[in-house]
Amino acid sequence: MLACYKEVTARQKDNPGRIHKEDIPAIDNMLKIAIADESVKLERRLSFLATTANTAPFIGLFGTVWGIMDSFREIGVRGTTSLAVVAPGISEALIATALGLATAIPAVLAYNYFLGRLKRILSRMENASMYLINLLER
Repeated sequence: MLACYKEVTARQKDNPGRIHKEDIPAIDNMLKIAIADESVKLERRLSFLATTANTAPFIGLFGTVWGIMDSFREIGVRGTTSLAVVAPGISEALIATALGLATAIPAVLAYNYFLGRLKRILSRMENASMYLINLLER
């Protein structure tokens, strides 16, 4: 917004304090640039939430596979199947699954919440910009 103000005041050397019709497109462009800059700032951290929400279940699944493979290895080493042999690997697998889901679910919820807020904020900024341009055009 400061750049918009500077650009308009630089054009007003002959009549300060007045906005001319030919200044309106420049003001409109500067408002669009300001909205885009703010949008980039607000979206900066959303990619972390999206990445976390998408990768955490797969990390949990990897831990699940690892725990089950460990159980099968123990069966092969001991040559017998009993609850005492497979329980440690299965419990590790379930813990990995639970941790993956416990990470992914809040990340999805937070991502959707902040994305909704971001869309509302951007919509308000664009509406304010259009309102301002309409006022200037009168």
